[in-house]
Amino acid sequence: MKELEELYGRLKEEFLKFNFEEVKKLAREALSRGASPNDVIERALRPAMEEAGRRFEKGEFFLAELVVAGDLFKEVMDEVLLPEIKKRGEASRKLGTVVIGTVRGDLHDIGKSIVATMLRAAGFEVIDLGVDVPPEKFVEAVKKYNADIVAMSALLTTTMLEMKNVIEALKQAGLRDRVKVIVGGAAVTEEFAKEIGADGYGEDAVKAVKICKELLGVEE
Repeated sequence: MKELEELYGRLKEEFLKFNFEEVKKLAREALSRGASPNDVIERALRPAMEEAGRRFEKGEFFLAELVVAGDLFKEVMDEVLLPEIKKRGEASRKLGTVVIGTVRGDLHDIGKSIVATMLRAAGFEVIDLGVDVPPEKFVEAVKKYNADIVAMSALLTTTMLEMKNVIEALKQAGLRDRVKVIVGGAAVTEEFAKEIGADGYGEDAVKAVKICKELLGVEE
């Protein structure tokens, strides 16, 4: 429907201007005109988040804009689309399950939260364990949610080694072979990721999403 396509286009435009109220209004309008919540996600919200990621990579958006884009995506999902999905009993696209957390001893949250939001926007189910997460919590979550990926963040050089402890704990629990591990954060480098036996290194939130897709063989 041409009307809906135009609506999706306007929604994307307003999203990239971070016009919270207008985006929510347009999402509701699309639903009232017969769009499904998944249509709104796939045809408007997800492309808008991907465009925000592209602009961040090109240096047109900075971290602050990426944080706002994540907040906007979450707000539209929580306030407009998820209640409608529950009401209609629709299943949304799921690429895989990611358990994410900032490692033990580290209380930094912003970078990890942006990655979690970007992963959700891309279609992953995300289990966010928060900050200061000990190895056993990661192991428990992998078992409980049958996770495909463990994503760990560390901003301090003093807490980086906790990442190795988590990988060792996954090995001891017999889970390492069935789960991929991705690491990131200000203190972490690609060399360090290889050294501890991680499967991937996410320099920023956009790259982290790409790597998670690659690790699970998801087409862009």
